[in-house]
Amino acid sequence: MLGTALLLATLAQAPQVKFGIPVKEGPMDALRVKDYAPESSLVLPRTRLPKAKFPVIDAHTHTSMSGIKTRADVDAWVKTMDATGVQTSIVFTEATGPDFDRQIDLYRAHPTRFQVWCGLDTKNIDDPAYPQRAARELERCYRLGARGVGELTDKGWGLQSNEQNARPRTQRLRLDDPRLDPFWRKLAELKIPANIHIADHPSCWRPLGPHQERTPDFQGFNLYEKDVPSHAELLATRDRLLARHPLTTFIFCHLSNQGHDLAALADTLDRHPNLFLDLSARDYEIGRQPRAARRFFSRYRGRVLFGTDMGREPSMYESWWCLLESADEYLPGRIWWPYYGLELDDPTLKSLYRDTALKVLNFR
Repeated sequence: MLGTALLLATLAQAPQVKFGIPVKEGPMDALRVKDYAPESSLVLPRTRLPKAKFPVIDAHTHTSMSGIKTRADVDAWVKTMDATGVQTSIVFTEATGPDFDRQIDLYRAHPTRFQVWCGLDTKNIDDPAYPQRAARELERCYRLGARGVGELTDKGWGLQSNEQNARPRTQRLRLDDPRLDPFWRKLAELKIPANIHIADHPSCWRPLGPHQERTPDFQGFNLYEKDVPSHAELLATRDRLLARHPLTTFIFCHLSNQGHDLAALADTLDRHPNLFLDLSARDYEIGRQPRAARRFFSRYRGRVLFGTDMGREPSMYESWWCLLESADEYLPGRIWWPYYGLELDDPTLKSLYRDTALKVLNFR
């Protein structure tokens, strides 16, 4: 017994070995994970692309996230769009009623540069008159110029709800709720799409800790052990919606939060011809699997739209052009993962940047 205890004590004092290298204690042991920002010593060529190679329709922007409060803000945005090669921005107001009326008025001075979308009325959903009321408000917004609905979001708390205002789980409004059938049918009748955010990045359902995939900057999105359905259950509501309303066009943003599994996402696209995607805010997903992403975008040319969802700074647009157009390696990413340029061919790039949007979106 004494020999065993001595052996265990010796092993406990022995330095940890990783990949054949003894790990020693030092100043970096006190470094907080969120402060770790390694600077690479790699010497690599860097491509600067201030303007996109082809005209771009940005299919995912927001009035709120873009900091738009006045017409002067809109004018400044147009100048940035001119400089970076963005022909048109699709703006999600997520609003109905007077708030939508106010927001769409901000963009009227530039009718060809913006397409403004409305939201979904989710007030008093238990009212028997709710289904028709929501459809009527959609049609009213359409007459004022709305050419789509979005961004509609269900991360598990119900459509357009969050942890703070969520209803009891069995009472939450889901994509496939029958009360929304008149709304989805009205979209098909008007020939305008809906942009939908379903679930979230799958890492949100994993515990926070040393094996969490995304950095601490994203911990506010964590859903582990919270009162929400699983990632798979939420995607199932998407699939039921697509099957139930085959005549309605749906754009699921952020690669439908399935960009981590492009094979499964491809299967979903194959099964539902009314499903389209935007790649907004998933630069970190495609940038770490450039060869798989390039094959995916080529195979599903005509089904994926370009979008940003990251404000309106010129440097933001430039980072997208570099990711999609260049062959640069080990590009700095937003959450530690380095990116690798996809170097998309011209037909795929044109489709992604503009042609698919022209086909899918209603520009009447």
